[in-house]
Amino acid sequence: MFISFEGTEGVGKTTLIRKIYEHFQSQAQDVVLTREPGGTPMAEQIRDLLLAVNHEEQMCNDTELLLMYAARAQHIAQVIMPALEAGKIVLCDRFTDASFAYQCAGRGLSESKLQMLNEHFVSRMPDVTFWLDAPIELGMDRARARGALDRFEQEKVTFFEKVRSGYASLAMREPQRVKRLDATQSPEHVFTQAMNYL
Repeated sequence: MFISFEGTEGVGKTTLIRKIYEHFQSQAQDVVLTREPGGTPMAEQIRDLLLAVNHEEQMCNDTELLLMYAARAQHIAQVIMPALEAGKIVLCDRFTDASFAYQCAGRGLSESKLQMLNEHFVSRMPDVTFWLDAPIELGMDRARARGALDRFEQEKVTFFEKVRSGYASLAMREPQRVKRLDATQSPEHVFTQAMNYL
């Protein structure tokens, strides 16, 4: 089973993933915990490039999208597909839906670019995607409390409102796969919501 976790900054994805990971481990399931961008040494280097705030030049939107997919291609080939083929459960912090929400809805890039990249480079979609949804200000307060903000976290509230709307449209388009979780609730309640779907 392939499960992805999505949402804007500070909604509690990391906490939920850890709880579900520990649940599967307690059931003696073979489970892999990974993230995007990243998940392999090479993809983590690309992640560093994407999140860094001190570039001498502004990263253009197409570059951002292509770097995301460069990291994703490596991640799928080296981690996700081998784990699924071995019968393991894969828990992934963000996947292709993040590119739709951030690069298409947030940055305004054409969906056709994303569709082309998915067709050529994404061999498997998640079986279920949990979208942790909370008001932007709440999530950003949590993100700021964690410390220094990365390049994405420094975006304006209006950007994240577009990202949140992108996730909402995905949930409407694919209700069988994308499940909205109310991330304003306690971590225990969010975990219960997710387990009820699973």
